[in-house]
Amino acid sequence: MKNLITSLFTILFMTISVTAQEKVLKILAIGNSFSEDGIENYLYDLAKADGRKIIIGNMYIGGASVELHVKNSREDKAAYSYRKIGLDGEKVTTKEIRISQAIADEDWDYISLQQSSPYSGQHEAIMKDLPELITYVKSLKKSHTKLVYHQTWAYQQDSKHKGFANYDNNQSKMYTAIADATKKISKMKDFAMVIPAGTAIQNARTSSQGDTYTRDGYHLELTYGRFTAACTWYEKLFKKDVRKNSYTPEKVTEKQAVISKQAAHKSVKKPFKISKVNL
Repeated sequence: MKNLITSLFTILFMTISVTAQEKVLKILAIGNSFSEDGIENYLYDLAKADGRKIIIGNMYIGGASVELHVKNSREDKAAYSYRKIGLDGEKVTTKEIRISQAIADEDWDYISLQQSSPYSGQHEAIMKDLPELITYVKSLKKSHTKLVYHQTWAYQQDSKHKGFANYDNNQSKMYTAIADATKKISKMKDFAMVIPAGTAIQNARTSSQGDTYTRDGYHLELTYGRFTAACTWYEKLFKKDVRKNSYTPEKVTEKQAVISKQAAHKSVKKPFKISKVNL
């Protein structure tokens, strides 16, 4: 009898483990080019390396703010480029899509919201429109779908982006403002979590790579820059230590990959405070 019970528990455990591995995690971002940097590159590969299945959607308008998303939701406007990465890892882009269409397209586990980068550290500006966007998304999403907030990153120290003036062209001041704003947002009952990509990038900047994580002063560098953000998303979504993930992009060195994974892991541990990466 004891052996029978043990066998049943073993079968049950194995069934639960297999089910967990086979489950498809589905994430949709209502975002802009910063969500493109964060989830359209390398996140699928990190999940695949861990035996996880993922579907990724990004509702893209370059530079889109929360205010613009609200305006488009009011008009149900077909204004987005819908980038979708399916189970095969292939990205399909469909133009002129409405937010309502994208939300209905899959049984999403998570829907991500974010502010445009010039105002990402301005809590009052975010909150002017965020509650309405939350209400709209909640009216369309499935009951189990959770909202997450994407914390974006501060500009490079010599960035020429005009929005940098909002922070006196000071990277430290911009990061602190972003961290403070997202910390307040994290306390809202509407969000299941904050994805601390901004802190991960700032952590990585303390390493020997220095302030090289953007390609134009604000968008992420295409290889180790984007990989750092993807590592952060992976660890938060799957609740797995990304340092133990075997995946490294082809054009990222072993050292750069270790820095990215450490920076991301430290950001998950301390999402609103810089942690030094000693590499």
